[in-house]
Amino acid sequence: MTTAPEASAASVAPDASAAPAAPAVSDASAAPADALLLPVPDEDGAPFWEYAARGELRVQACTACGRLRFPPRPCCPHCASFDSEWRRMSGRGRIWSYVRPHPPLLPAYAAQAPYNVILVELADAPHIRLAGNLVTSADAPLDSMDPARLRIGARVHVTFTETGGMTVPRWLLEKP
Repeated sequence: MTTAPEASAASVAPDASAAPAAPAVSDASAAPADALLLPVPDEDGAPFWEYAARGELRVQACTACGRLRFPPRPCCPHCASFDSEWRRMSGRGRIWSYVRPHPPLLPAYAAQAPYNVILVELADAPHIRLAGNLVTSADAPLDSMDPARLRIGARVHVTFTETGGMTVPRWLLEKP
């Protein structure tokens, strides 16, 4: 899955003779919530986001050999089949790793820093890890979880929230 700012700058190199452009956001606290990085679904990953919008965590599986794969791709890396389906996961996992970025690298995140970014190892497929945030409730701010509660191996379950027109997975502790 690829991420990009919802309102991104032009992807061409700036003309050195042109005057410097004004920053898109002059004050980090004035950045709208939808200025956060959002997924940019591609053809292979679009079903993941469609299921997320329904509140379901699904992972692509090869229908020939049965193996789960993530990130989604057109061809199975194990048997080279192009046939796949999307299997529903339990939504449970454990924190495999985490980081607390501060100061944030992007202005839109400054008001919520420091916050956490976690990698969750899925209980249904331990070889698959999804990135997200550990929060106190689905719609809580990114900095809502007490950093002292972040622990490698902590059991979590998925929840979903809508942000900037996309439904994204977030994670809650199993035993708050």
